[in-house]
Amino acid sequence: MGTFEELVAEGAAVPLEGWDFSWFEGRATEERPPWGYASLIAARLRDVTSALDLQTGGGEVTASAPVLPPVMATTESWPPNAAVAARRLPLVVQAPDAGPLPFRSSSFDLVISRHPVVTPWVEIARVLRSGGTYFSQQIGAGTNRELTDFMMGPQPVGEARGVAVARAEAEAAGLEVLRLEPVSLRVAFFDVGAVVHFLRKVLWTVPGFTVEGYRDRLLEMHRHIEEHGEFVCTSTRFLVEARKA
Repeated sequence: MGTFEELVAEGAAVPLEGWDFSWFEGRATEERPPWGYASLIAARLRDVTSALDLQTGGGEVTASAPVLPPVMATTESWPPNAAVAARRLPLVVQAPDAGPLPFRSSSFDLVISRHPVVTPWVEIARVLRSGGTYFSQQIGAGTNRELTDFMMGPQPVGEARGVAVARAEAEAAGLEVLRLEPVSLRVAFFDVGAVVHFLRKVLWTVPGFTVEGYRDRLLEMHRHIEEHGEFVCTSTRFLVEARKA
């Protein structure tokens, strides 16, 4: 393990494009949800003729599927990520996360999204065909709150990302919720460089994070990890499946 300054500089220098987290190997771990989202998505993509991947990031999950449907579209709002995804997937459209979606109504059998920033339920219902489904792994309320509180002090936990809100908004958009499954997962960081890179990449954990603005708290984090061997927090995820009648 390097010095505090070396680790911070290393974490600050890692490129942010895409959602490939392989850089964290050996430096941080996150327990995986039990359902195996990528495998579930691969099975669904194989069985439909048209699909839309919302907020695809770098297209990593969809591109890992061995078979894509004849019509496969994706959206991504951040241009650097869209450029990465375009190298992996046939059709990538830059579109705002909250919509509107640049597709005709009733265009897709399946809409998927892994860790969306927002879920535009009304637009999802509009572009789904009758009998089509929305299938998504989402970040739940209070995820990594221990890390947020360590850096910022105690923060309120909103319910905007809670499962109750997801159900209510899906049903309000006219969708039938078939599956809604939450889970809590253990996350551990083994050096402060990994914390720096994570906070740069997952922006909503500490809004407005910069190394200089949080240098004192990062030094405390470095000391904590030196003493305890890791910094542990809890992420929350939920799987949601909803069908258009």
